[in-house]
Amino acid sequence: MLRLFAIEEGKLKELATSEHSFNGDMSAAWIDAHDPSEEERNQLQTFLRMELPESEEVEEIESSARYFSDSVGVHVRSLFLAQHESRHQTATVAFILQNERLITLREGALADFRLLRMRARRGQIEAYTPQELLVVIFEQKVENLADNLEDIHRKLEDVSYLVLEEIGSDLEQAIDQLAQLEDSNGKIRLCLMDTQRSIAFLQRHLRNFPELQENAREIARDVDTLMAHTTFLFDKINFLMDSTQGFINIAQNKIIKIFSIAAVVFLPPTLVASIYGMNFQNMPELNMPFGYPGALFLMLLAGIAPYWIFKRKGWL
Repeated sequence: MLRLFAIEEGKLKELATSEHSFNGDMSAAWIDAHDPSEEERNQLQTFLRMELPESEEVEEIESSARYFSDSVGVHVRSLFLAQHESRHQTATVAFILQNERLITLREGALADFRLLRMRARRGQIEAYTPQELLVVIFEQKVENLADNLEDIHRKLEDVSYLVLEEIGSDLEQAIDQLAQLEDSNGKIRLCLMDTQRSIAFLQRHLRNFPELQENAREIARDVDTLMAHTTFLFDKINFLMDSTQGFINIAQNKIIKIFSIAAVVFLPPTLVASIYGMNFQNMPELNMPFGYPGALFLMLLAGIAPYWIFKRKGWL
C-alpha cells in the first residue's frame, strides 16, 4: 500500500491516494510504501526513476549498505520496534531522503508509523521540509522506545512482587515472564544502538540545517539516556532471575531434605523388621509371648530416636 503525505503550511497532511498518480507534478512530500505490491513498486520506481531495494538488501547489517548517499538521495535503513502477538520483533525501514520528498519502504505494521498517520490527521505534526519530517520520525521512534521501556519497568515491578513478596507464587511463570522481558529489552536496545548510528550519519548530511542538527543532537542525548536505562533493566532482570532460581533451588532442597530425613528415620525400624523377618530356626524371640509387640515397640523407638536427635540439633 502506498500512502502519500503533503506538507501544507508547516503541517503534515495525508493525501487521498486515489486522487493522485505518480507523475512529475505530484505534491507528495512523503511517500510511505507499506508492503507494496509488485505493481505499486513498478509504478513508484518509474516515477522516482530509481530501483527500490529488495527485502534482502534492506536487512543487510553492513554500515556501508545501511547508510550511504548517491545521486538518488540519502539512504538510511533503520531498525524499528514491532509487536508480534505477545512478543516484540524488529523490522527494518528503508528511508530515501531527497530534496523534495521522503520515501519510506517497509514491511509489516509498525506502531510508530500508525501513530504518525493519526497525528497527521489531527494536524499535530509540524514540518516544513522532508529533512525535518525525517527527524520528526526519529523523534517519534525514540519516544515509542522510551514508552516501551517504561512498560517493561512496570512489568518488572509486578514480577518483583511475585518473586520477592508473594507467598506461594508460581516461580516457573515468573521465569517465563522474565525471559520475555529480557528479550524485549534486548530488542529495544538493538533499536537504540541502530538509532545512534542513524542519527550520527544524518548529522553529517544536515549541515545546512542548523536547527535540525540541534534536534538530532537532542535525539542522540535521549538515546544515550535510554541506553543507560536498558542497562539498568538488564541488571534488574538478571537479579530477579537469579533470585527466582535461588528460591526454586531452596524449595527443591527442602523437598530433598524431607526425603533424606524420612529415609534416615525409617532406616532403623526397617533394620529391626529385617532382622525379625529372617527365617532362622534358633531365634529366641519367636517363642516369647510378647515378642511381636516387643518388636513393634523397638521399631517405633528406633524411628523416634533419630527424629528426636534431628529436632534437638535444629536440623528440622
